[in-house]
Amino acid sequence: MLDVRSLEKAYGSKQAVRGISFAVEKGTVLGFLGPNGAGKSTTMRMIAGVLEPDVGDVLIDGKSIISDRRAAQAALGYLPEGAPLYNDMTPPEFLAFLASARQIPKGQRKNAIERTIADARISGVLGQRIGALSKGYRRRVGLAGAILHDPPVLVLDEPTDGLDPNQKRAVRALIARMAPTKAIIISTHTLTEVPAMCHRAVLVDRGQLVADDTPEGLARRSDEGSLESAFARLTDQVEEATL
Repeated sequence: MLDVRSLEKAYGSKQAVRGISFAVEKGTVLGFLGPNGAGKSTTMRMIAGVLEPDVGDVLIDGKSIISDRRAAQAALGYLPEGAPLYNDMTPPEFLAFLASARQIPKGQRKNAIERTIADARISGVLGQRIGALSKGYRRRVGLAGAILHDPPVLVLDEPTDGLDPNQKRAVRALIARMAPTKAIIISTHTLTEVPAMCHRAVLVDRGQLVADDTPEGLARRSDEGSLESAFARLTDQVEEATL
């Protein structure tokens, strides 16, 4: 459902992404990991069609983000880090606007909005302006916007950022419910989130893909048997090779 093919991106003389390729099948939740500056956000922005790759392509549900961008983006739900929201709108107004922009048939919009409000657990703040909401609720409104049109592919950048423990559990449960029918990528700096949500993990460092395994498989690569230790060891290997 998602096929990332040899993506490359440079900013001047700095090569941010170096030939990253991977595929995500239906029913898979993929953790997309890497230290700051590793190329995660650049890669996710290219997948979403927000940023043009220098080389490579992405197929979303069989549609090219380069040659058939509108159709590819229609099959994608994207939650960027710091997702832009309309602060003067209430959550229902924001979702109604997105339903119109996504061209959800008018007869289906009410049900889609009600389903999304329930899934994102934002029913308690429907009468408030988005600009007045806490960071956690704003994040959940952004997530609601990403899943409103029930896309087959989801790309979620730090979906649990700013959430309290109960909210994090609710988002994990939502992702688990959606997973059987979708391909989902989750970028996170919080390694404890990976085994809790993901079936598979890809690690990038210095713009390169350095590991692709299950969370348990990555942990076995370290002497300590932990994901954190494997993360440090693999990124150290990339640094040594670069030097």
